[in-house]
Amino acid sequence: MKVILQQDVKDQGKKGQLIEVSDGYARNFLLPRKLAVEATADNLNTMKLKEKARLKKLEDDKAEARALSKALESVVVRVTAKSGGGGRLFGAVTTKEISDALMAQHGVAVEKNKIVLDEHIKAYGSYEIKCKLGFEVTGTIHLIVTEA
Repeated sequence: MKVILQQDVKDQGKKGQLIEVSDGYARNFLLPRKLAVEATADNLNTMKLKEKARLKKLEDDKAEARALSKALESVVVRVTAKSGGGGRLFGAVTTKEISDALMAQHGVAVEKNKIVLDEHIKAYGSYEIKCKLGFEVTGTIHLIVTEA
């Protein structure tokens, strides 16, 4: 019997896959637990439409990541911090502070977990920070840390 999986099933396949299983396994296990539906013409059409919508959303997200990368190229973010002697900061500039400053100053939303700091920022100066925006798209934030 051919069925379309509604959820991931161990040793069978992933959600949305069309698989061939024995009649008893389908009737007694997969169908009652709503792990799969029978592969009728209507269900196959629905599966194809869902896959098409998923691919469209994936392409839209990829285009959005590229646009965000372009927007970050021309942006300079300024963060103020308190310091002790010798230009050393009391703490470190965090990804949350960078994300909040980016939103407040330029209206560009980048989640803090997408910002990658190679090393802690503990001194004044200018920095180039990488952002992993997803879909193998990266951007660069130009950051200037100044005294409060």
